[in-house]
Amino acid sequence: MDCVQFIVISSCSAIAITLLLCLWRVLNWIWFRPKKLEKLLKEQGVKGNSYSILYGDTKELSLRIKEVTSKSMSLYDDDIAQRSMPFFLDTIKKYGKKSFIWLGPKPLVFIMDPDLIKEVFTKTYIYQKTKTNPLTKLLAQGLVREEGDKWAKHRKIINPAFHLEKLKHMLPAFCLSCTEMLSKWEDIVSVERAYEIDVWPHLQQLTSDVISRTAFGSSYEEGRRIFELQTEQAQYFIEAVRSVYIPGWSFLPTKRNRRMKEIERHVQATIRGIIDKRVKAMKGGEANNEDLLGILLESNFKEIEQHGDKNFGLSIEEVIEECKLFYFAGQETTSALLVWTLILLCRHHDWQTRAREEVLQVFGNRKPDFDGLNHLKVVTMILYESLRLYPPVMTVTRRLNEDTVLGDMSLPAGVLLSLPAVLLHHDEEIWGEDAKKFNPERFREGVSSATKGQVTFFPFTWGPRICIGQNFAMLEAKMVLAMILQRFSFDLSSSYAHAPHSVITTQPQYGAPLILHRL
Repeated sequence: MDCVQFIVISSCSAIAITLLLCLWRVLNWIWFRPKKLEKLLKEQGVKGNSYSILYGDTKELSLRIKEVTSKSMSLYDDDIAQRSMPFFLDTIKKYGKKSFIWLGPKPLVFIMDPDLIKEVFTKTYIYQKTKTNPLTKLLAQGLVREEGDKWAKHRKIINPAFHLEKLKHMLPAFCLSCTEMLSKWEDIVSVERAYEIDVWPHLQQLTSDVISRTAFGSSYEEGRRIFELQTEQAQYFIEAVRSVYIPGWSFLPTKRNRRMKEIERHVQATIRGIIDKRVKAMKGGEANNEDLLGILLESNFKEIEQHGDKNFGLSIEEVIEECKLFYFAGQETTSALLVWTLILLCRHHDWQTRAREEVLQVFGNRKPDFDGLNHLKVVTMILYESLRLYPPVMTVTRRLNEDTVLGDMSLPAGVLLSLPAVLLHHDEEIWGEDAKKFNPERFREGVSSATKGQVTFFPFTWGPRICIGQNFAMLEAKMVLAMILQRFSFDLSSSYAHAPHSVITTQPQYGAPLILHRL
């Protein structure tokens, strides 16, 4: 055999081995590993459908969502799990709480025991955020996606922006944005007669304006465009996560992928421009650092200066991601909380009256202030009950970072866990026979008393990684609800269709047309 033949044979052998290895990895990913996991789970009494190659349960899941979202619910039905996560509910009814579904070739195990939920939320180094789809980073990265030491660094630098003392200075921005919305309503609704307004887009615009003003101060007009683009991005993201993820698919130049990347470039460029102007102003001693961006940059500069090393701070790219997260998390969560609270108060006029009486007793017709907002007990009870019945995020998902034992289950690294908030929030064994009914009285003595100290209520998640913006969202919601109650009473319009559905957060599919009456 001459040298050329040897080289050819060696090359062919190397290619053949490489192709066989690739084939093995693909087969292991789409068949052998899932079947091994299926056997492991079922041997431990965790039940679910048999694995279907590549797709798992995703086809059935998508069909069930399409089926239930084609029609609305009964007007007074708050059992929203049957519409927002029907396949999850079907699986639990069929196999029990100790069950799982297939998201493509990955099993998603339901965790319904409060003690196990507490363990998952507490041991953040084992149970981590999922990062299975690279399209996630086009929507928002930042604090919510970081892990370990990197998460701790981000949290430390961002924390000052959400201290209560800092939030007090943001109340005027809350008030101004709400006043602008209410002025529009007053221009439409005359004193003599009621008028129908779909409040959902108004509340989205309101919370967008609030986060624009509190995040970017005088640059909030530029922030509005970011909100519009992030809303569009969220729609594409939901479409992506409800389909089977194939590695490398996000790099293909499909219409959706091209648009998502175009939005990402535009958002990045807009935020970078705002940051560059702010940094320049800060260096010139001209900047007002009372907004979220200013506080974040100031905290970041101090951290770098203290250690004399820029690696202890955030890069401009990381600051941009945190700003994107301000927008998405701050706007989406609060608008969803407000719209469901108004809808519930339309259906329960006794509670609307009680809340208004409390607001007028504390504030009269003057602008709400920080101390007064903290004395609104009835309003707080109503907001908590709204979060219980209509949690902004239906389920919290975690991924095992290492092989571990959870309760009586031995689970390998890579398995996904689902903590279905809406199912826990509506569980009659936990909340009693009226679990699916609106009853703010259950929160009269606070959350801890209502939950009996168990982790069964987590609209902002729980534990070390509880949402950093929780106080921001609750303060904003109290301010907006108080100001609406001061000026209007409201009823559901006959054109309202009760159709909660999940688009990252829980939203009214057909809007929220209310009949407003000026007071």
